[in-house]
Amino acid sequence: MRENKITRKIFTLLCVLTLIVGLSILNIPVCAEEIPQDRQLPRLVDDADLLTDSEEQELNTELDEISERQQCDVIVVTENSLDGKSAQDYADDFFDYNGYGYGDEDSGVLFLIGMDERKWAITTYGYGITAFTDYGLEYMEDEFLSYLSDGEYMEAFSKYATLCDDLLTQARDGHPYDVDSDDDKPDVFTMIFWGVVDLLIGFVVAFIMAQVKKSKLKSVKNQVAANAYKKQGSMKVTTKEDRYINSIVTKRLIPRDDEDHGHSGGGGSTTHVSSSGRSHGGRSGGF
Repeated sequence: MRENKITRKIFTLLCVLTLIVGLSILNIPVCAEEIPQDRQLPRLVDDADLLTDSEEQELNTELDEISERQQCDVIVVTENSLDGKSAQDYADDFFDYNGYGYGDEDSGVLFLIGMDERKWAITTYGYGITAFTDYGLEYMEDEFLSYLSDGEYMEAFSKYATLCDDLLTQARDGHPYDVDSDDDKPDVFTMIFWGVVDLLIGFVVAFIMAQVKKSKLKSVKNQVAANAYKKQGSMKVTTKEDRYINSIVTKRLIPRDDEDHGHSGGGGSTTHVSSSGRSHGGRSGGF
């Protein structure tokens, strides 16, 4: 029995040595300076080659700076083909299976472009779900979509990065950009102030115009009736009638309700489960 145990230990040791030698022979290159140990891919993956080398360097630097400062991975991925997946599924899987996510919560937001069907998607995870609400993602879409449609990809990605920085900052301050965000509603006192200012301006303009017209009057004495200003025999009125001249219509913008915004409730983030079993937030569309 003792000889059998010794034999098994020797066999196990030989297996370990064989594995170590095999790995050293493979010599798989890893650039530790460019890719941190907790991530497998850089924050910019331009497989569709939409950017020049200088644009890639500039954008990757911007994404890294925002991600480290905000402690939330901000990622851009471009692909020529989505391999038959929906843009949302592809974005979720790319985030989950390529080591993305900052900190213990794996917080991040990933912007995907699929050139085969001209689709885009944003997926969020961890704190990214809190910072990027459905309303916030809709706002982001409104800002970058025209650039995508026009083929101005660097501008679209830069706008995305800037918006991520802004929305993350607002969320860190305790007010994620949402349907009830203070930024969407003017302050009551501000509204009253400008309303009073508008009234004063209107009053001053009307007073000045009245004074100008009054100074042009040549009558010696003000008269109550308009006939007093008529020269006798100069005209003869045979018919009197009221004629409609114009009308004044006042319009005001009525905010869209949640259904118009594509929301099912009063705000926050709608989540879905990816193929890895993790819950993601997100939004997708075409360009």
